[in-house]
Amino acid sequence: MKYTQPSCKRCRSLNEKLFLKGDKCYSNCTLEKRKNSIRQRKLSDYGKHLREKQIAKMMYLMSERQFKRYFDIASKTKGKTGETLLRLLELRLDNIVRRIGFSSSIKHARQLVNHGHIKVNGKVLNIPSYIVKEGDEISLSSLDLLENPLIKKSIEESESKGWRPSWISYDAEKKSAKIIRMPERTELNSKINEQLIVEFYSK
Repeated sequence: MKYTQPSCKRCRSLNEKLFLKGDKCYSNCTLEKRKNSIRQRKLSDYGKHLREKQIAKMMYLMSERQFKRYFDIASKTKGKTGETLLRLLELRLDNIVRRIGFSSSIKHARQLVNHGHIKVNGKVLNIPSYIVKEGDEISLSSLDLLENPLIKKSIEESESKGWRPSWISYDAEKKSAKIIRMPERTELNSKINEQLIVEFYSK
């Protein structure tokens, strides 16, 4: 699914910072500028559940069909459904590329994967929805890509600001990363209340 709606408009529609534009969300966020002037609408119980699902779906730029498929997988997996759902979303290859620091936004990360610029365990993989596993090694398909201004800047910012999570081990010399363990709930997205999403689909 292609999202043609401006990223900032999506944030404003939910009155939530979705971090869809990478570093610009930290330095030039229009939502932050307008937040005091935006009137909060009182949501119904259904509205609260729907909003939470929309926030999660838009944060990872997924269609309704894709998101529901992930929920169905999570609901059939042993463990807490909501936590499993967040872990599946976090472990998507496009998101991992962003977490590593090869890109500062999910949109650009997905482009890198789609265009064959990412390798998993030494092989080019152009499937953004691929779920990485513990032990997987992710790298750029060519070190020449390090000359790309966007990639270069993203790596530098990720290292200087400490944005890379502890469950990802990064080799600065090889410019590659390895998933050393599965993330705990405390290391997953704190902006999402997964229980509301579970309740939304349970109604």
